[in-house]
Amino acid sequence: MKFEWTYEQESPLMLRTFLKDQGISRGLLAKIKFQGGEIRVNDTVQNVLVYLTAGDHISVRIPDEGEHETLVPEHEPLDIVFEDEHFLVVNKPSGVASIPAQYHPNGTMAHRVKGYYVRQGYVNQIVHVVTRLDRDTTGLMLFAKHGYAHAMMDKQLQARTIHKYYQALVSNIHAKQLSGDGDILLPIMRDETSIIKRKTGQEGLFAHTEYHVLQEDERFSLVMIQLHTGRTHQIRVHFSAIGHPLLGDDMYGGRMDVGMERQALHCAKLVFNHPFTKENIELEQALPRDMQQLL
Repeated sequence: MKFEWTYEQESPLMLRTFLKDQGISRGLLAKIKFQGGEIRVNDTVQNVLVYLTAGDHISVRIPDEGEHETLVPEHEPLDIVFEDEHFLVVNKPSGVASIPAQYHPNGTMAHRVKGYYVRQGYVNQIVHVVTRLDRDTTGLMLFAKHGYAHAMMDKQLQARTIHKYYQALVSNIHAKQLSGDGDILLPIMRDETSIIKRKTGQEGLFAHTEYHVLQEDERFSLVMIQLHTGRTHQIRVHFSAIGHPLLGDDMYGGRMDVGMERQALHCAKLVFNHPFTKENIELEQALPRDMQQLL
């Protein structure tokens, strides 16, 4: 894959520094050098110690990644919401884990994406997961299609410039109805009774959940949620802590008598800046059928 830039500054700059500013790490430079890539300045092969001057044209060819041999491709359906040569966004169904783990080594979204790459005959078949969702959470999930794109999105994750918006159905039975906008600022920590479960507590890590009520009645509310931190089970823990657990969330006290067989949580909107085209990508995905039926 080839990437190109024009150096526009008046003062000279070492090529290595310029490439670092473009998000090309030392590890990626080593891969370019030793695995068949190439760096050119004004169509001449150069090393990274050369100095750039105004108007220089830089091109970098990154070698193909091949495949991750231990991740077996699976060919279950894949609901694609957005795709270009750098990124893939899919609508994840409930009951499917994002990545392999001890209790679900197969049948994950990573396996499905690998199968899609194989069917398409892509030269880069390593699956780079940028944003994950819990096994029973539905909605938008972002993958990078090569390591350079993954590194660029990791920077955005650290800077919190990738924005995910969730919709959830929360119970109104045990607390007064939610209304308007609100913020939940409660630290989250491990629950000592479980290796999976979390709880709020002063010894926990800072966690901030912002919400806006979209629809409500005496039984439940539909809320739009934005996370300002990324703690495990944050939405589920926070709404349970304020007396409004998610419908279908038996782990955190949610109602199980309304027809929801999993936590009523959906990643409905994803916003990020495309690091290569500089476009603002804004994607939305409608609620899944089980949540729509309750509404």
